[in-house]
Order: sequence, then structure tokens, then C-alpha cells
Amino acid sequence: MSELGNRLKQAREERKLSLDDLQAITKIQKRYLLGIEEGNYGMMPGNFYVRAFIKQYAEAVGLDPEKLFDEYKNEIPIVHTEETIELSRVKTHKELPKSASKVLEFLPRILIIAVVILAAVIIWITVQNKPDSSGQADQPKQTSSGENEYDAIESPEEPQPKETDAGSAPPAEEEKPAEEKPAEPASEVVFKETAGRKAVYELTKAEQFKLDVTSSGTTWIEIRNASGKKFFSGMLNKGKTESHDFTNETEAFIVIGNASAAQIKVNGKPVEYKIDPKKTVRQDMQIVYTKE
Repeated sequence: MSELGNRLKQAREERKLSLDDLQAITKIQKRYLLGIEEGNYGMMPGNFYVRAFIKQYAEAVGLDPEKLFDEYKNEIPIVHTEETIELSRVKTHKELPKSASKVLEFLPRILIIAVVILAAVIIWITVQNKPDSSGQADQPKQTSSGENEYDAIESPEEPQPKETDAGSAPPAEEEKPAEEKPAEPASEVVFKETAGRKAVYELTKAEQFKLDVTSSGTTWIEIRNASGKKFFSGMLNKGKTESHDFTNETEAFIVIGNASAAQIKVNGKPVEYKIDPKKTVRQDMQIVYTKE
């Protein structure tokens, strides 16, 4: 067994996850997971898949894949695709004919001339379309006579005060807007920031904090408060929901082993993942409860 494989296996066993559990979380075949632990990379489809599988394995057991790649860089195969592309670009550049290179030398000058011509055309069109100062430009001043469309709209409102002076009671419909009260602001969960695989949210304008975690597959879930007290820790099977009341707490921390198979709700409203669950399998979520 390789040092990296032993490190990953130890992290898996600390979380009490079997290879079958890890297969359900990462969607990687069990034989490939076993090959990673044994350092048998020859059974993998290619070096690209070796690195991708190790990354998903590490995230599922709570390890930082980038640190592992740096620490065990002599053990993990290297993907040479980027080097091959770069070499092909250099070769193509060297093989350009002399005629093409001459065109490239004159290209900046051609672009400058084109920009100058375009600017001249725009200025000419602007001058041609400019309104005559003795024509239409004077028309707005004539609106002061009181015969424009705004005066026509306002004129019917002038006799209305005379009708109220005659003793007529105002319509009942006019009193309704005064009786209406502004709606109280609804509670909301606001996204604040991300740090690595952790997303931070804030719950405001809420009298209670009810947390629901529902699984649509099989995923490992851990729920705890700001002081580290665990409300739940373990596998959450398909169709199961963990519900907890955090009204008397200040923060809630949720660790999701398979983010694409878990839905988070606060006070019955879904909380959107700000980190793509398809790219980052394991995610951490922090919800700060601000009472007002």
C-alpha cells in the first residue's frame, strides 16, 4: 500500500465509511477506490482519471486534495496534455511562411488607420444629424404657454377642490390606502462569501431558525452549533430528513459528503448552493443567525 493510499484509507476509517459508502458518495467504482488505496494506478483508465479520482476521494473524507497533490507529487502520475498543446503551438508559430510574417508586421498599422477612418465617419454622421438651433431646438421653450401635454393632463384636476368645498363627502375608496399597513419584512437567507469549499450565509429578519436537511440519495451529513455540539453525524439515506431547531443558537454548521444528493432548507425555504456540487462533492455550509 502506498503512503498516499494509506493516508486516504485512514481518513475514511476515521469517518467510519466503508468502500461501499464511499462509492455511493463519489460515484466512483469500488475497484478504482481500492486501487487508489493500494497505489495500483495501472488499473485506471488513464493519468487524468487517477488525479480526478484521488481528488474526489480526498474531498469525500475531508482532506484537501491540493495539499495531497503537493505532498505526494512524486507518487501521483502527471498529466502531459498541457505540455503537448504548448509544444504544438510553438511548432505552428515557427512554421509560418515569410509572407504571413510580413502581414503580421503591418497588421498594427492597418488597424490604426481603420480606427482613424471609423472615428472620422462617426464625427461626420453626428454633425449631419445635429438639430438646427433655429428649428426644433426652440420648440421646448414654447411649452411655457400652458398648451403642452402636461398642462392638458393637470388642468382637469383644478375643479376638484371646488367640489369638496360644496360639502360633498369624499368617496370611501380614498380612505382605504390610509388604512393599509406596510407588510412586515420576510425572513431571508443572504449569501455572504465562500472560503475554499465552505459557503457562509446569514439569516436575518426571522423569529425562528428551523433547519431541514433532506437526502435524495445516500450522503454523509454532520450538523453542529457554534460551540461544536453535534446535533447529527452519520449517513443520511435516500428520502430521509434531519430537522433541528436552531432558534436559540447563533450559528449552524453543516458538512455534506455528497452535496448533489442533499437539499438544505431554512424555515421551509431552500438554500441555494453557491459552489457547484458537481465540481465540489464535499461542501461545508455556515449559517449565521442574526436576531433583530
